[in-house]
Amino acid sequence: MSMPAGVDLSGAGGLGVLAFRGADAARFLQGQLSADTEKLAPGASTLAGLHNAQGRVIALLALARAAPDEILAVLPRELGASVAQRLGKYLFRAKVRISDESDVLRVLGVPGGPDAAGGISIAWGERRLLLVPRGLERIDTATSPAAWERADIAAGLPQVYAATSESFVAQMLNLDLLGAIAFDKGCYTGQEVVARAHYRGRVKRRMQRWLNTSGTRLRPGDAALARDGRTLTVARVAHDGPGGEELLAVGNFAAMAEAAAETPAAGGVIVDGPLPLPYSLPS
Repeated sequence: MSMPAGVDLSGAGGLGVLAFRGADAARFLQGQLSADTEKLAPGASTLAGLHNAQGRVIALLALARAAPDEILAVLPRELGASVAQRLGKYLFRAKVRISDESDVLRVLGVPGGPDAAGGISIAWGERRLLLVPRGLERIDTATSPAAWERADIAAGLPQVYAATSESFVAQMLNLDLLGAIAFDKGCYTGQEVVARAHYRGRVKRRMQRWLNTSGTRLRPGDAALARDGRTLTVARVAHDGPGGEELLAVGNFAAMAEAAAETPAAGGVIVDGPLPLPYSLPS
C-alpha cells in the first residue's frame, strides 16, 4: 500500500502524535483544553490550547476524534513527552490511556479537498493534516516542508515549541480567531485568565506576520524589532531563500502612536511589516 501524496511533517524535529483512548477521553480533555472536545463528533477536528494557570499556552494541539473513545492530538514532537506527563497527573480515576503514537503514525501535510481514504484528517486552515500508519511506501512530492511552513505563516497559523512554551497568553497567538477557544464551555486550566482577556478586551499584544531580510536568522523565542519601534517576540519562522525569512511574531498591534511609546531594545534584528493575514485582528 502506498502512502498518500503529501509533505512529510513527522521527520526529525517535526510533528508527533499523542493518543487519548478510553470511555472518558473527550470528558477528560474537556477539563484540560480550551476547545469543546465533548462536542467534537467522530471524524471531526479542531485546534485547542493546553494552558497553565496563568492562561499561557503550554502547547497547541490539533485534535481529531478518530472514534467515540479515541482522540488523536498532533503537536511538535519535542513537546510530546512533557505534555503526556503533565496531563497524566490529572487522570485520577478517569478511564483514559495516554500514549505517544509518533513511532506508529506519520503526519502528512496535504491540500484541502475530500478526505483521503485510509487516513485520519485534521482541518489545518484551508489544507489538512493527514495521519497515516508508518511503513507505507513513500511517495515524493515537489512540495517541501519549508514550503509548507511558509504556507502556515501566510495563513497565520501559530505553533508552540519548547522555546516558547508558556510564553504567550492564548489571544496573543490569535487562538480566539482560529476557533481554538470555546468561551461557552465549562472550566479548564487557565480558563479564567483567557475569558477575562476576551470579555474585557484587554489584549494589546497579538501575533502578526513579518519579513526578515537582515541576513540574521531568527528562531522561536528570539526578540526582533519592527521598523516603527515595536518590540516583537518570534513565535514561528520559515526560511524564504538565502538571507530571507517569513515569521509570525507577537507584539503591540495597536496604532503606531501607541507603539511608539514603547522603549525599543538596543540592537536586535529589524523586520518589515506587518504583512496581511487572512483574518482580521480586533480593532
